[in-house]
Formats: sequence, C-alpha cells, structure tokens
Amino acid sequence: MILADDGSTTRETIDWLDRHVDDPRLTILRAPANRGIAAATNMALFAATGEWAAFIDHDDALTPFAVDAVVDAIEQNPGAQCIYTDELVTDGQLRPKSYVLKPAYDPVLLSGVNYVNHLSLFRRARLMELGGLRPGFDGSQDYDLLLRYLRGLSPDEVVHLPYPAYLWRRDGSSYSCNFLDRATDNARRALAENYAEAGAPARVEPALDANLHRVRLPPPGGDWPLVSVVVPSRDAYTLISRLMNDLTRKTDYPALEIIVVDNGSADPRVLALYDEMRRTHPAFRAEIDERPFNFAAQVNRGLRAARGDCVLLLNNDVEVIDAGWLKEMVSCLSYPSTGVVGARLLYPNGSLQHAGVIVGLGSVAGHWFCGMPGEYPGPMARLKVRQSFAAATGACLLITRACLEAVGELDEEKFAIAYNDIDFCLRAGRAGYRIVWTPFATLYHHESASRGSDETKANIERFRREQEALRSKYGLLDYDDPAFNPWYSRDNATPRLVLPARLPKPRRFRA
Repeated sequence: MILADDGSTTRETIDWLDRHVDDPRLTILRAPANRGIAAATNMALFAATGEWAAFIDHDDALTPFAVDAVVDAIEQNPGAQCIYTDELVTDGQLRPKSYVLKPAYDPVLLSGVNYVNHLSLFRRARLMELGGLRPGFDGSQDYDLLLRYLRGLSPDEVVHLPYPAYLWRRDGSSYSCNFLDRATDNARRALAENYAEAGAPARVEPALDANLHRVRLPPPGGDWPLVSVVVPSRDAYTLISRLMNDLTRKTDYPALEIIVVDNGSADPRVLALYDEMRRTHPAFRAEIDERPFNFAAQVNRGLRAARGDCVLLLNNDVEVIDAGWLKEMVSCLSYPSTGVVGARLLYPNGSLQHAGVIVGLGSVAGHWFCGMPGEYPGPMARLKVRQSFAAATGACLLITRACLEAVGELDEEKFAIAYNDIDFCLRAGRAGYRIVWTPFATLYHHESASRGSDETKANIERFRREQEALRSKYGLLDYDDPAFNPWYSRDNATPRLVLPARLPKPRRFRA
C-alpha cells in the first residue's frame, strides 16, 4: 500500500505519518506542498511496482474479503484490463447507508454517469502509458481517467465484480460534494474531449438530472436516414387518428414513411382516414391483412413493405409528447454496434411503463420499475440517462436495416402475440448488436388500449405458452442479464436487495 500525502500541515496528520514511516506494510510519500488530487495520486502511481493498481480515497475503506475477492477476479479473468466492484455508501463513521449495485460494463451508460467509480483496478502499465491522472479535472479526475483508459478496450476486457468491496464515506466533506458544479463541468469537458479524440466530436449537456450527462450525437453517417414506421392496427379510430396526427404534425423528422398494417378494420372513419392520408401524405401506405389476428405476422408484413434504412415498430396506442423524440432515437444508433433503440414510455397518469426490459425478471422478462413515478431516478439515477439493455419493448422500437437483415423477422409461430419483441432483441444481441434505451425519447403508452390485455381469460392460455417458449429457448431461470446486478431479486418489477448470504465468498474462504 502506497500512501501519498499531499503536503499536509495539521500536527495530528504529520505525527501519524512520522509514527508509521517505518511500517513495512506502507510506503509513505510526502509532497512538500499541496499540488492537487491528480499530482498526489500520480506520485503514488509512479512509485508503484505491482501489475495492478487501485485508488482509495483517504477517508474511505475496503470491506472484509475485498482484497481476496479482487484477487479471485484477477485469477479468473486473465485477459481483463479493468476490474470494478460494487460499493457501500456510508456515513461519516463508516456505517453503511445504502448499496451501489452496478451492471456489467456499458459504455453507453458510462457516457451519462460515472457508475464504475469505486473500487476500480487498472493494469499499471496501461496507466503509465496514459501518463496517469490529468490535472485540471478536479472532482472528476477519476472519470477522465476511466474514459481515456477504457477507450479502445473490448467489453470482455472490462470485468464487473458484483461484490461490495468499497466503503464510500459520503458525509458532504469531499471535493466533489463541496464543488459539485465545478466537478460536473469538468466531467462534461472530459467526456467531450474523449469523443473528440475518438474522432466523433459531440456536445455534452445536462441529462434529466442536472449533474448527469447527455451526449448530443449526430445521426449515423451525418444525414437523417429514411425511417419506415410500421403500425399494426384495427379499427380503434381514436387511437390511430391521434397517432397519424402525431407523426405528421408533432414529430420533427425529415424523412418518414408510414405503413399501417390493418387487420381488417370495419370502422368507416378509419377507412376514410386512410384515404385522406393517402391523398395528403404520399409516403403513407395502408396494408390490409384480413387473416386471423397474429401480431408478429402483421409486423412482418410491414417490415417487408418498408423501404427505410431504419424501421420503427410503433403501437397505435402510443402518443407523442416531444417533437424531437425520433431524432433522439436515430442519433443513438451512433453508439458502436447499436442495432436497436428503445424509448421511455409513460402511462397516461405519468408513471413509468417502460424504462428497459430485464430478461429473467418475473421468471420471464419484465419492465423494471414499471408503475413507479415518472421522475423516479432508479439505481445510480440510471433512469435519467441512456444505457444498454438485453431487450426493449416493441411498442416503440427502432431497428436498423442491417440488424433486421442479420437477425430476421419476428417469430410468428412461437411468439404470435407476446414476447416477439423480446425474442427479436435477444437474437439481435446474440448477433452482436447493442440495444440502447434512451430517456430523452419519451412518449405516452396507453398500453393494451387497442388489443386488450394478455391476462384475460380468453388470452391467458396462449400467453402462458409464449412465456414457456421464451423460458425454454433462452434458459431464463438462470439467465444472467448484464444490465441487472445479481444482488437484486428478480421476482418484482421494483428490484429488492437479496440476502447477502446468497452471495458467494471468495474462493479461499469457502467452506
């Protein structure tokens, strides 16, 4: 352990350092004057000789078994370049107050919040190549280092250890707490520089929380691609007429094709609406499909008719709130390997309907934090920033043409009505595509207003068959969703902490 003293002047601290100068467990380095966090940390880093390096704030601590758990992770992941752990937030007396439970490595989430934080371990040689921490980023110097260190690494080189190894004392005395605005500005500057150095200049703004970040990305390729909006529908004049108005008058997007796949509407008002749309919007088409209802088949018919470079699956019971929602979804395709983008959906009363799908939730797949207030931040304020998920709802789902061609259409046989969107996303993930969810595209979803609930007596048998088909195809009872921390229970839409006894101890301490 290397202790770097940054020019302490208090008698108590100086006396403690003097008493421990010969302690064989410590290497104590002293700076003649205070030079800042980056300089002090680099002084210790440049004196280190180990293969790995980790940084601990002077007022924090490690939990029992932390070092052993980290050593286990290093031994089990020989190709790792970075390992990070969960942490416990404590009061000034190091008494635990809350857990910080993290997902697997997600560069999309990292562009909105430094969720990696403590405890992070780095290959010392790579740190030395980067020159250590940079001055001028006080309060966010660790975030700046992470962004530079992780750039160019593959996801399997960044390992999350779901073990609360770090005790993070948060009593309001740290630099980042006392100078939060300055730390936030430095974080955004680090983020903007990281994008510029990667060859993708971007503007960084506040997210839905003023201290989090939203990277304003350009459309992929520089121009807004043609988006084909595929809307399955039948009758429901109030819904479909509102949606057509929202797409043509309330959506700010320059290249839109609208395809309604109609399952045999008989309402003359709906048929008249289609005629009016054909006259006034040449990019509108209504595909009439009077076969027995099969939602996946309806969508697939629309997919085959679509001409766009992107296809947007959109339920007829969705309502637009903000004009820029579709530009936001398309811009998310600029994240590397992204093939699918989902939106934030609210119930009409403003509560959350969709903030990402956790695969394995409820033994199948579910919308986490469904029903919570719309402003609920979620763990680490994750619901306020973009992030990756294993799946997102098909009620509003953007898919690239390349992803669609690689993955194929929706499964009309096993998932005719439910879970066809989840199955598609999981297949897309297996094909190497990222699924991004963004809270900056927010719409209302009048869920099941058109076709009714899957839980009714008439639908329940079919619904259970589709659930079991998804479970068996993907082994959902043991599915490890990378967006979901294993400390959380999976039996409720609002995750709860499981008993710590369920967590494995480091190998050397197992009975």
